[in-house]
Amino acid sequence: MTPRTVTILGSTGSIGTNTLDVVRGFRRRFRVKGLAVGSNGQLLLRQIAEFSPPFVYVDDESAAMRLKPSLKKGTRLFTRREGLREFSRAAGADILIAATTGTTALLPVVDALEAGRRVGLANKEILVMAGGIIMKILDEVGVGARHAAPLLIPIDSEHSAIFQCLQGANSPAAVRRIILTGSGGPLREVASDRFASIPKSIVIRHPKWSMGRKISVDSATLMNKGLEIIEASWLFGVPVPRIDVLIHPEAVVHSMVEFIDGSVMAQMGPTDMRLPIQYALSYPDRLASPPARLLDWAALSRLTFLAPDRKKFPCLDIAYQAAAAAGSAPCVLSAADEVAVGAFLDDRIRFTSIPHIIEKVLSRHKVIDNPGLGQIRRAHEWASEETRKLCLAR
Repeated sequence: MTPRTVTILGSTGSIGTNTLDVVRGFRRRFRVKGLAVGSNGQLLLRQIAEFSPPFVYVDDESAAMRLKPSLKKGTRLFTRREGLREFSRAAGADILIAATTGTTALLPVVDALEAGRRVGLANKEILVMAGGIIMKILDEVGVGARHAAPLLIPIDSEHSAIFQCLQGANSPAAVRRIILTGSGGPLREVASDRFASIPKSIVIRHPKWSMGRKISVDSATLMNKGLEIIEASWLFGVPVPRIDVLIHPEAVVHSMVEFIDGSVMAQMGPTDMRLPIQYALSYPDRLASPPARLLDWAALSRLTFLAPDRKKFPCLDIAYQAAAAAGSAPCVLSAADEVAVGAFLDDRIRFTSIPHIIEKVLSRHKVIDNPGLGQIRRAHEWASEETRKLCLAR
């Protein structure tokens, strides 16, 4: 069996390290061809020593120069000067894992899909910003997420769950609604009058999942669910009004699909990101997981489902509004959220300022219908700068 080659954008982050853990368990099936990071050269060095990728990318120039003398002979190093896109093209792996946040992976993902290579997508922002463009590429290639042999496989636990529930479904017309589940985040049981002074350490401590800091904050505001609604609509061809959110504190049911005949398919499993990653790598096959990753059904005493508190968590409705506006609005939503969350993590704004700033940026944006790639990038730049100004004014 010839192993599938894998390139990971964001190999030192949570999704990246979990992907390498999956590869570690299935070395005869997968081989690492490229690893890309921002600046964590020390962890990257350890990954290089173990997986021997022929292509490496480090965005930070000084970190790259410090790393260079330690690289094995024959390892090709790329930096910001050459660009992530050139690195991804050179690596040319069978599977590209897009595990970075923000816009950095957009062009590598576009290139991979146009070349007919599989993309394991863990980056919500790409479809939120450029879903129309990505879906057009997939339809032209003829292997979109809605086709029998898809190139784009979601890694988010919720979208992986929906993807699995839809296997065998004839068309989006068979779906009455998609139900995205979420644990409710670290602030579900915290009174909203405490939000203004809530410590950052509590906000980034997710009750169920081990995640990066940015996505942990998005989980706390429920913006994570808002972005997932937009992503799911693009991925599965289901209009936003037919995508609902339920709070599910146990985080056992990762999402559900309700069909027009009234039946419901739910995907269940432990809170372990290695499972959707493994599925994206091995699809259409399923590989045996270690017993430690299996659910203990006897230990499950109950499964709880609650409606989200939209007044307490306004980001969910803000995302619905951006989705309804369509065009460039979701891109602006994503960019504003990214900058506002970064400002909160840098202690420059309060937690409660995040939704207010995002809403204000959206209100100032003149929506562009059916934006092209250049227009999306300009809208992202505008929203990022506008958000930075508002954060400074706080």
